Order: sequence, then C-alpha cells, then structure tokens
Amino acid sequence: MVKKFDYDMVVLGSGPAGESAALNAVKHGRSVVVIEAQGTVGGACTHQGTLPSKALRHMVRQAIRFNQTPIFRDIGDARTLTYPRLLSHANEVISRQVDMRSRFYHRNQIRLIHGAGHFVDAHTISVRCADGLDEVITAESVVIATGSRPYQPANIDFSHPRVYDSDSILKMNNTPNKIIVYGAGVIGCEYASIFSGIGMKVELVNSRDRLLEFLDDEISDALSYKLRNTGVMIRHREVYESVELSDKEVVLHLESGKRLHADALLWCNGRSGNTDGLGLEEIGLQTDHRGQLVVNEHYQTAVANIFAAGDVIGWPSLASAAYDQGRSAAASARGKEHCRFVDDVPTGIYTLPEISSVGQTERELTEAKIPYEVGRAFFKDTARGQISGETVGMLKLLFHIDTLEILGIHCFGAEAAEIIHIGQAIMKQQNGGNTLRYFVETTFNYPTMAEAYRIAALNGLNRLGK
Repeated sequence: MVKKFDYDMVVLGSGPAGESAALNAVKHGRSVVVIEAQGTVGGACTHQGTLPSKALRHMVRQAIRFNQTPIFRDIGDARTLTYPRLLSHANEVISRQVDMRSRFYHRNQIRLIHGAGHFVDAHTISVRCADGLDEVITAESVVIATGSRPYQPANIDFSHPRVYDSDSILKMNNTPNKIIVYGAGVIGCEYASIFSGIGMKVELVNSRDRLLEFLDDEISDALSYKLRNTGVMIRHREVYESVELSDKEVVLHLESGKRLHADALLWCNGRSGNTDGLGLEEIGLQTDHRGQLVVNEHYQTAVANIFAAGDVIGWPSLASAAYDQGRSAAASARGKEHCRFVDDVPTGIYTLPEISSVGQTERELTEAKIPYEVGRAFFKDTARGQISGETVGMLKLLFHIDTLEILGIHCFGAEAAEIIHIGQAIMKQQNGGNTLRYFVETTFNYPTMAEAYRIAALNGLNRLGK
C-alpha cells in the first residue's frame, strides 16, 4: 500500500502554539514535522517577546527592592543597572529555554526543520532550508503557528540607530537618558515601567483616553498613578504625525502640534501576523489588514485541513492562550469533534507592579445592570506585604449581591499574576461552588499574599451587612 502523505501533520512555527500542537499530535500517535524559520526553537515568545521582557523586568524589580530597602542600603551603595547589563540576564534565560525546548522535540522524536515554509497546495509545503536547499513535504493536515511581529509604519525609518520596535529593543546597546514609548498597550506599559525603573526619562504616548481600557477602571487608574509616580510622562489622546531623526536625537511630531524630543524611540503600536511569504494565495486563504487568519471554534481555517493558532489568529495574543490553542488545533486536526475554544484567559500584565484580572469589570457589570458589590484588600494592610515590603497594590473582588457568585477578580501589585489563579479556580466551580463564602470559610496560611482573598471577602460581606 502506497503511503499517501509523508506526515500526518506539519506545524509551521515552534512558538507556544506550534510546540503544543506538535507535542499533542505525537502523544496521540501522529507523525509530525515542525518547520521553524528561525535558527533556534521557541518563537517570538522565547526570543523577542514574553520571556526576555519578563527577565528584564525581574532584574529591574530586584534592583528597585535593593535600593528601597534600608537594611541593604546600610551595607552597600545604591545599585544602578545599565540596559546592556540587563540584557545579559535575559540572554541567559533565553539560552536555557532553547535548550529545554530543543529536548522536547528530540525526546518525542519530532523532526525539526529550520527553514521557511511555502504552500504549494493544501497538503504540500516546500521548505527553503537553512543550507539553501529545498525540500518538499506532504501532510494530511497543517497547523499554522507562525506568530506575529511588531507593526512598522512605512513612514518611519526603523533602520535608524535611535528607532526601535519591541523586537529590536532587545539589541539596544546603550542606556538612553530619555526615551519615547509610542503606544500604551500592554507592551508599551511594560517597557515604560522597566525603563523608568532603571532611571530613564520616559514619555509614554497613548492614542486612547486612558491606559489599557480593557482593565477595570480602578486598576487602570492605579497603573497611571504608579507610572507617573516613577517619573513617566503619560500623554493621552495623542497620535503621531511624523518622526524626525538625526544623529543627536529623535523628534516625534504629534497631530496636536506637540514636538517630543528624546534620545530614542520605542514603537509599540500593534503587531502583524507572520503570514506573508507562506504562499496563502496558492491555497485560497486570505488574511485581514494585519496579516491575521480567521478560524472557527475548532481553530480551522477556510481550508478544511489547515488550522491556525497563536498570535497569527489575533486576540488574545498571549503565550498562555497560544499553548492551549495549539493543543486544541491539533485535536481538531486529528478529527476530535469537541475541543476547548480558548476564550476565558486571565490577563497578565508585567508592569511594575504587575496586574492580573479575570472575569468582568465594574463598567461591564454596570452596563449589564447586574447587581454587584465590591470587596477590597489592600496589600499594605497584609502581614506578608509588610514583611516583604511589597505594600503597593490591592485585590478586588466583584460579586453578585444576591448569590455571592464571584463575577470578576482584579489584582494590582506584587505577584498579581500568581494570586489571580486562586480566585480563577473558584470561579470555575460548578453547582454553586463559585461563592464569595469560600474565602471566608477556608483557612489560609498566615502570613501570605493569598490571605488577601479572605480580607477582601470579609470587606465585601461587611458592605452587605452580613
């Protein structure tokens, strides 16, 4: 019997979505080949996005804690960090991640090809390998997990040594005195806090009315206050008109007539899907204006045997979601009728301090006319916060007045992205298990940051007179 295809599945990209798709498929007995355009595995998550920026943030946070803790100042001078020194730590993390993820493919006997894949037809991909030779591969199904890259307007010269995007900023070899961050989304806010944390002057330009409008208003306000308190100049409702570049400075011209001067510009205004060059026109697939693919609830594209997951399909564009999307796409590709469509992802924003949330905001509940109440716990009032010195921030619980069902959880402060998962687990409980009373009737370790749930729950019940 002649074998119809070389492989059961081809995965384009080895980021979180591609890796999880490949591992899921091979664990279920499918033959898999992964095609990765970069020289090493991990995708943008490992090399340009999630991990490098979080490694940078960690080192800045450590330096800030050292400088602000009196007992450490008594035994040594204040620590200042240059940006290149921070990058050296990030590169160590990247190296360890690449080694670990490379072993995943070797241990599971997944073939890995470094090269650029191009569709010949829906079941055939031609790969221009790293050695310059072409290899043609056929497969029953394909998962596109090629990720995204920073959006670059045509009228800005990104080859100029003073202009960076969220990829090239990881190669900046100096520490500017002042930097403009254009775009106050998640990436822009994270880098603004990192830069201000090492003493840079930062101008954060936001085209919207407030920072991260998808957040609960109170959390957005807290972030704005914290950034301003560290010296960040936030400019709302501003749109760029042009960028003037010279050997000495960058001048950002805004439509309002303002001119902002700085030593460098970091452009953080959107991302584009990595779909150009895939030959999608050969299989009749189209993308939107940002190069992103449309999929159904099974992560299936308009071509029946081709699936897509991760940043290449747009929202929520998070590594956490991409892992689950890739697994679901692989399940659908092997014919599983039911798969999880990832639409309940917690928000994790690694500013200083960090932010995390799950569920609805106060504005959403008010607009939906859902009767709710609020319970708050301020970290400055917790024993663990006082011990650690992490006193900035709070945990906020939104719950139904009648049923005490938890409707939303919002956290601003140290370890927020960890703390959120306790409440997320309770919100997922069925048959009446999702209730504020869980936090009152459960004993938490003391002192812990998790204890904030008990404090917030009691605060909320007090508002109801219970």
